[in-house]
Amino acid sequence: MNEGELPVHAAAPLPEDATVRHTIDASESNFAVQVFAAGLLSAFAHSPKIAIRDFHGNVDFTSGDNPLTGARLYLSIRADSLEVADDFSDQDRAEIHRKMRQEVLEANFFPEIVYECSRVTASGGGDRYWVAMNGELTLHGTTRSLPISAKVSIDGGSLRASGEFKLRQKDFGMATVSAAGGTIRVKDELKFTFDIVARRQ
Repeated sequence: MNEGELPVHAAAPLPEDATVRHTIDASESNFAVQVFAAGLLSAFAHSPKIAIRDFHGNVDFTSGDNPLTGARLYLSIRADSLEVADDFSDQDRAEIHRKMRQEVLEANFFPEIVYECSRVTASGGGDRYWVAMNGELTLHGTTRSLPISAKVSIDGGSLRASGEFKLRQKDFGMATVSAAGGTIRVKDELKFTFDIVARRQ
């Protein structure tokens, strides 16, 4: 098996137009946020990568010639599961976690981040598709539309979706934090990357 390929699981044939559910396997997935530094000393500041550790959800779609058009996605993230993935000192890591969870996400008040989508279009065929989702993201107590594009492959009993998207923290009422007396601050825009694996139920 080549690196990055998923094992093929035997799956019973489905009747035309049968609804198929795939459940996200977080242990086989990667989901991360790239934070960017700004300010007078930004060239010397770290732009940390934040790993999303605890998430779950499912994808429902109908079998047929274009199965992913009309699919439905539900994804839930535990806000306090975000943690620094880069190599920082214990002190810096603890400070980033405190600011992120208490000052930015306010995870005690908004413990869950949810993305729901029932407006999906897809092109392609066989086992590879380009998918455009126009769903609703609920983050920090605010719900806004968020379009996301993904490359999706379906292989036996497995589905894999990969892509990236961006959002602005201020659109969701989140504060942008600073350090070093304000000479280093976090940019408003965040970049998310994902490589999500789901298994057929």
